[in-house]
Amino acid sequence: MSETLIDSTLDSIRAEKLTAAGTAWGERIAANPANAELTFKASGVSTGSVASEITVGKHRFIVDEPEGLAGDDAAASPVEFALGALISCQVVVYRLYAHQLGIKIDSLEINAEADLDVRGLFGIEETVRPGFGEVRLTVKIDGPETRERYEELQATVDARCPVLDIFSNPTPVSVELVTAG
Repeated sequence: MSETLIDSTLDSIRAEKLTAAGTAWGERIAANPANAELTFKASGVSTGSVASEITVGKHRFIVDEPEGLAGDDAAASPVEFALGALISCQVVVYRLYAHQLGIKIDSLEINAEADLDVRGLFGIEETVRPGFGEVRLTVKIDGPETRERYEELQATVDARCPVLDIFSNPTPVSVELVTAG
């Protein structure tokens, strides 16, 4: 099978999935606006030196730290998973809105880079936050559209990407400590 035919088939499958999902969600929400409210759940247990086994629905994965941060380097670190979550959410939202706006994408690659000062993590400097100081995304899009069309797509994605929103805006978090004793 030629590469062009494979790409065309994949584009067709993607378009069908995006259209079906958009239609289904539109119908659910039109029937009852409360259907738009979703709750996501995850759980984790400690394993290894500082690793975690995370369960999300039917999926399980390991999160660890590099040896320099007391881990066994058995998997990506929590902050690396956070960057991966940002990239993967961007991919989803780029594909969704490219389809909705009729913008053709031949290839899409997103890279993330972030700075973390461990003085905040280790309590060495109280004025340094323990999380990322800055996150930089590079989105490489190839296709037949003009730069202006891809900029329109980027603006839409930046306004609608859930994980970019989580990174960009304060999200209320509550923590409940439960002890055995």
